[in-house]
Amino acid sequence: MTAEPSGGTSTLPRALARRVGQGIPAALLRYRVMAWVVGVLLIALVLVAVPLKYAADLDQPVAVIGTLHGWLYFIFFLVACDLALRARWTLKGAVLVLLAGTVPILSFVAERIATRKTRAGERV
Repeated sequence: MTAEPSGGTSTLPRALARRVGQGIPAALLRYRVMAWVVGVLLIALVLVAVPLKYAADLDQPVAVIGTLHGWLYFIFFLVACDLALRARWTLKGAVLVLLAGTVPILSFVAERIATRKTRAGERV
């Protein structure tokens, strides 16, 4: 019979409790990559594609970059949730990090803060 990782006092389901704290460096790397990808695409959408749509009447860049950003934000959402569970982030911290992916440039700031705190073993 195996013991629970937290000495039997965890309120987390057993399968989740076994996963918490494991694989944080890999999850952090996945999160950082997706935060940068989503951030760059959002900046490209806001600063390049949208002005092209209204200044030059080109709809294609918004359609392509907007769709790509939307799908990759979904992957970012999953990756950030995975890291939040593994690193035991607070609900407030996890929600703020997830919302940061929707504001241009803020995903870079949130990524730096989350990386610093996670590497230091602090809760975001």
